[in-house]
Amino acid sequence: MFDLIPVALPIIVVIVVVVIFLSFVPLGLWISAVSSGVRVSIFSLIGMRLRRVRADKIIRPLIKAQKAGMNVNANQLESHLLSGGRVDNVVDALIAAHRANLDLSFERAAAIDLAGRNVFEAVRMSVTPKIIETPWISAVAINGIEVKVIAKVTVRANLARLVGGAGEETIIARVGEGIVTTVGSSQSHKSVLENPDLISRTVLSKGLDNGTAFEILSIDIADVDIGRNIGAHLQIQQAEADKQIAQAKAEERRATAIAKEQEMRAEVEHMKAKVVEAEAEVPMALAEALRSGNLGVMDYYRMQNVQADTSMKHNLGATDLSKMFQPKNDPDGKV
Repeated sequence: MFDLIPVALPIIVVIVVVVIFLSFVPLGLWISAVSSGVRVSIFSLIGMRLRRVRADKIIRPLIKAQKAGMNVNANQLESHLLSGGRVDNVVDALIAAHRANLDLSFERAAAIDLAGRNVFEAVRMSVTPKIIETPWISAVAINGIEVKVIAKVTVRANLARLVGGAGEETIIARVGEGIVTTVGSSQSHKSVLENPDLISRTVLSKGLDNGTAFEILSIDIADVDIGRNIGAHLQIQQAEADKQIAQAKAEERRATAIAKEQEMRAEVEHMKAKVVEAEAEVPMALAEALRSGNLGVMDYYRMQNVQADTSMKHNLGATDLSKMFQPKNDPDGKV
């Protein structure tokens, strides 16, 4: 039995080495690549394992690209994978672009993928245009009538501007701005209802796809509706505001007039008080004049007669003379 150990030991060592080699090197994947016509060496697979790159994420897309006739090598795919890209997605996009006769290089596809966009969906959208429907867009014509519009924008992905280009939100915002401008420059909402294609032509001529990742093919008006009479509503609000301003000014003038009236009444009362005060001093002045001899008794009587005459005339002036001389009827009804 001990004689078999020297013979079995090399066999065991060989088996262990083969097992370690097969666990370290994906031999089955290498056989699949060679049978598919992809030139890749065992040492390349070992290098991928040492660089902690999953060989199947490189070899399988490489086989797919080779079968599709694409000029892609393992180093390009491995570099893109190490950069955080999606190799399968890039290869699928390249194959789809090649089938559709689109000019798309591996570098541009990798850049689009690393920018966070789905390059395969972009290629599909470039082949099959996408329809973007806007929400209700409200605009007001010159005559003050609100017009609501829904538009359908047919776009196609522009692969040359996909990196750094604006998205669908920008397209919707620009189309909405164009609709508001077109409706706002219309004299009446009736002209918009009669020619809705005028909105499409005007908006499409503005070059709204500049700086975006899309190319606008057409803008179609899906629905048009009439909203509120914004002009009349604004006029009502303006009239109400003018009314409140006029009322405030009238109240201000009224308060000023009341203040002036109260001021004049205060002055009149002050003058009356002075007159009463002066009249109270008249008897004292008369008595002083009589004592000093500056006023005689006869002069005093004449002054009293003048005052009595003046008082009588004042009373006569205050009496309604038409009633005084009006004929009276006797009890028998005779004049």
